[in-house]
Amino acid sequence: MFALRRSFAFATRNSAFKLPNLAFSTLHSTEPPIDLYFTSQIPSENKARGAVLILHGLFGSARNFGAHSRTFARKLNRPIYALDLRNHGASGHAQPMSYSAMASDVIHFIRQNSLSDVSIIGHSMGGKVAMTVALDASLPESTLSNLVVVDIAPSRGRLSKEFQGYISAMKQIEAAKISTRKEALEILQEHEKDPDVCAFLLTNLIPKPSASHFRIPVNLIGDSIEEMGSFPFTPEEAEWTGKTLFIKGSKSSYLNRHNIPLAEKFFPAMKIENLDTGHWVHSERPHEFATLIENFIRPL
Repeated sequence: MFALRRSFAFATRNSAFKLPNLAFSTLHSTEPPIDLYFTSQIPSENKARGAVLILHGLFGSARNFGAHSRTFARKLNRPIYALDLRNHGASGHAQPMSYSAMASDVIHFIRQNSLSDVSIIGHSMGGKVAMTVALDASLPESTLSNLVVVDIAPSRGRLSKEFQGYISAMKQIEAAKISTRKEALEILQEHEKDPDVCAFLLTNLIPKPSASHFRIPVNLIGDSIEEMGSFPFTPEEAEWTGKTLFIKGSKSSYLNRHNIPLAEKFFPAMKIENLDTGHWVHSERPHEFATLIENFIRPL
């Protein structure tokens, strides 16, 4: 999850800053990629051809897509891999937390597992990572077949103040050395009243008798807030002409009339489908969400 329902608002207009006109561009992460933790659903002996990768949003993890992974494996007859992106879930903690670095990790996973004819599904922050992977010219053209971006655009903007509030609350919880989830919730509710948002944030809490802590590196993520509003490419640098589906939550503003034209510049073959949801498209309308993707990717 990248944005928690109504929070984490971004500026939606594309920056006026222009870079030199380049036909292709590659990622420039100076740090080596890390190995990502993953869960998998393998419906046959085939573990590589036609693989589907699922990328979660900020504060999320692979387990957010457990039910969808099982459904996709059964309906698409493809190997399904849900990844924990760096600094999330059971994957390692590493700097920088940038889209270039996270995309490099995903490309490393693809190469490490010799995956081909790959489809990538990314929600929110994971959608930006997925788009970054697709636009990276170092990935052989035949590797990626389908791209699904869920309720996010390849735009640059500023994060809302609520995000810093969540980080502050999580730091406060760790400093208080609380022992129960109930105590953590009481602190969190001082910053956020929505029970669904609180419940989601607390999925990252590891209760301990004398010092509960979060499985995610709160300080590192807090230091990366500005980077989370960025995007590493401009349309002048790169485009991907393969099959692309954007799924928009009709009650969400993350994909809107200001940034859809920008997305079309990056992904000229894209189409958009709308579902009657907020930002949590996959959890608010799970059946409709799965059907859109199954019809778009198609079984092997």
